[in-house]
Amino acid sequence: MERKLIFLDIDGTLTLPGSNVPPDSAVRAIRKARERGHKVFLCTGRNPGMLAPLLVYGFDGYVGSGGGYVVCEDKVLYDCPMTKEQQEAGMRLLKEAGVFRTVEARDEAYGDSGMAEFLNRTSGGNSELVRWRKALEEDLNIRPMEEFDGRPIYKIVYMCEKEEQLEPARRVLDDQFYFLVQDLAAANCLNGEMINRRFSKGSGVERIAAELGADLSDTIGFGDSMNDLEMIKTVGFSVCMGNGSPALKEICDKVCPPVDEDGLEQAFRELGLCG
Repeated sequence: MERKLIFLDIDGTLTLPGSNVPPDSAVRAIRKARERGHKVFLCTGRNPGMLAPLLVYGFDGYVGSGGGYVVCEDKVLYDCPMTKEQQEAGMRLLKEAGVFRTVEARDEAYGDSGMAEFLNRTSGGNSELVRWRKALEEDLNIRPMEEFDGRPIYKIVYMCEKEEQLEPARRVLDDQFYFLVQDLAAANCLNGEMINRRFSKGSGVERIAAELGADLSDTIGFGDSMNDLEMIKTVGFSVCMGNGSPALKEICDKVCPPVDEDGLEQAFRELGLCG
């Protein structure tokens, strides 16, 4: 079998949302795939600081910050934070509309006060929403917004009650940013991400493939939510987790069992990646 480049989302795909510990079966599958000559990368909305705990399980690099920071075999291929003007406008317009914001720099994340209480009034939701609820409940390195020092950021995660609250920011920044809205939101809670149009998880896949001289037909992507869409549309073969978004399942080439039912290992075996 020709060498494949494998790209894995984290929350809801490699791990349960908000966790930094993959199932043993997933770790085993990744190790065996790499032993057979395949290369395995994380492909996530997490910034490098938030994905770092997963690197101990053995990866060949990562697409971090939704494509804004890309590393291949310890070489930084791409680094694209917001401009100061974009950052200030996005932060101000969302705040004025009553939107809860989490901003992600390269190694730190900062969240608005009151967001934990807002999320505690909701239940269920997509994997990204569950991840943030867990992160806030367990104090997983989300620092108070009052401590934000203006350092460059790559992405703004937003949560609010109504989509109309995003309109002021959209009117000003829509030509420069995608306002991704996740599906399967909890009641009275809309969540999503403001992502620079200059990059995506898909462009991150393309950068790594180009660096390694690989054809996109030899790439495989695993995801579970709509923020994986650009990766799924870019890779040669796509897999959605059984716990994933119904909309994503419709466009993927394959659906495998959920993350906590050894889904990754089963899919790796069926695709001939780990024997």
